[in-house]
Amino acid sequence: MKKQGKSLLLKYFLLSFLCAFFICLWIGHLRYRSGESRLSPDILSTDAFRRQYVSEEVMDTVKSMDEPGSMLAVYWLESNFGQESVPMTEAEMLSARKRWERAKGWGTYLSACQALWDDLQYFPVAENAGNGLRSVSFEDSWMFDRSYGGERGHEGTDIMPPVNERGVFPIVSMTDGVVENKGWLELGGYRLGIRAPHGAYFYYAHMDSYADIEEGDEVKAGDFLGFMGDTGYGTKEGTKGKFPVHLHIGIYLYSNGKEISINPYPALRYVEDRKISANLG
Repeated sequence: MKKQGKSLLLKYFLLSFLCAFFICLWIGHLRYRSGESRLSPDILSTDAFRRQYVSEEVMDTVKSMDEPGSMLAVYWLESNFGQESVPMTEAEMLSARKRWERAKGWGTYLSACQALWDDLQYFPVAENAGNGLRSVSFEDSWMFDRSYGGERGHEGTDIMPPVNERGVFPIVSMTDGVVENKGWLELGGYRLGIRAPHGAYFYYAHMDSYADIEEGDEVKAGDFLGFMGDTGYGTKEGTKGKFPVHLHIGIYLYSNGKEISINPYPALRYVEDRKISANLG
């Protein structure tokens, strides 16, 4: 009887172990399939991706990286775009990346993340030693209500100067790239659009004036583009004074023939300490 009892107990423990083992495998499989399902063909146009949420802990980590796009690509899939807390060690991220590399759509998704993040080098407002004013501010105003031209969401981030003076604060390119657009827009006023090497489009709006720069010119990160202003909100070129002086930054991707606006706030947080100095008087 004792031998029979021991045998039954051993079988019980063995069965329990096998059940626990297969349950763990199944949970891992479900987690992978759940994450894999986030890589839908339209992932780049989803609100979750466009918002680009990055927790403070993760932002502290990526600020030390020169090309954080691939790590953020994994982070968003692992955390369901910031809704879940996940470990962020290098080993864990590498292991997770190997899983997602097997998923359909990974390559396109990764390229988009790299386009948005890996070309970033400088904060777009330089510190002008000549004016004695250095502090600018910005907040996450993604999709806040705007009414000029009809009800719409704010597809960008506004960088505000400490004084409401046009033509004082120098704007510099956040990335290397090529100037694709220069000139007047009713909403954006005097603006520049620069295509960065990985394909993202960086939009600088409400400028007061331009540097000596034309469409087709190549620029380097940190190159002077012009001065912050308050142009726009008018069909007549040169309209000013409809709102306080500021720089509007927009970031865009093109996917499947569509222009997709992306929240610039996390990218600006990434480069907020990477300001260059300019002595422009």
